Amino acid sequence: MVVLKEIFTRDANFAQILRKVKTVAPTDANVLITGETGTGKALLAKVIYRQSQRAEQPYKVLNCAAISPDQIDSLLFGTINTQGILESVNNGTLFLDEIQALPLATQTKLLIVMRNGAYQSVGADSLCNTNVRIIAATDSSLPDAIKLGAFRTDLYKQLSAFSFDLPPLRERLADIRLLFIYYLKYFAAQYQLRCLDVKDEVFIALEHYPWPGNIRELRNLAENLTILRRKTVIDLTLMPSKYKKYSFKQVAPYYYELPEFGCDWLKVEFSLLCQALERAEGNINKAATLLGLTRHTLYYRIKKCGPDLYKALSEPARLNYQHLNE
Repeated sequence: MVVLKEIFTRDANFAQILRKVKTVAPTDANVLITGETGTGKALLAKVIYRQSQRAEQPYKVLNCAAISPDQIDSLLFGTINTQGILESVNNGTLFLDEIQALPLATQTKLLIVMRNGAYQSVGADSLCNTNVRIIAATDSSLPDAIKLGAFRTDLYKQLSAFSFDLPPLRERLADIRLLFIYYLKYFAAQYQLRCLDVKDEVFIALEHYPWPGNIRELRNLAENLTILRRKTVIDLTLMPSKYKKYSFKQVAPYYYELPEFGCDWLKVEFSLLCQALERAEGNINKAATLLGLTRHTLYYRIKKCGPDLYKALSEPARLNYQHLNE
């Protein structure tokens, strides 16, 4: 298991990311963190700050999407009469969350700060100097924003010299059980309650659930179950309905995950028929066995596909397939 302060993982891909973070964090390099909502971008930014040489200096957070565009310059750079965030965080670290929402004019000013350490307060004539490390985060595609003219290419390059793309929780299957137990213990301690045990049927459901809200959703679930405890052991009866329906996969080893936007059933059937005939080298009986169909049913389904199925087969499978259908 790889551990970086409050972040830990058994997932091999995420472990590689954390090892890279350990190398970059102690430097003054600017960092870009990308990933879906709830994947832990703000937590990683805080960890990078705590592992840096600026850990004893100020740390400020600005959510760019939460500030009106006509107010963000005065808030960030200050005015003649008011101190801006850049001045207050001098020698420290500034975390710009949802940086894709930063207006283009402000992006230009931020680029100058990153390159020259200089900025101009709103209404002021002279320049101010600052020494600040920038950590930015987004759940959007900045390359797509660049194509739309909503984000500066040069700012993106300046930010992304060191970038970390956090994987969604559904791609960290090895961590779901680990994180769920961690949060149950965390909230039990916070609310001075006994930590709940968990039945395997619950973990099966959690490991198959797609987690649109990622780690934040898992954390909220653990808190909810801890507070609304009705038993000492969490079983499926205590789980919200949206999680329960994923538990049936334990008795459905051939479960097929229907894509969010549906599928073309005829193409799915065509693909399975091709695969079975290829594996059976065109032998109808063997292909029928592989698909759990009778020979008669398989013939019927092959006929529905027409000549396109024959064309899709390799030469060895074609020869047997043609011979058996003469």
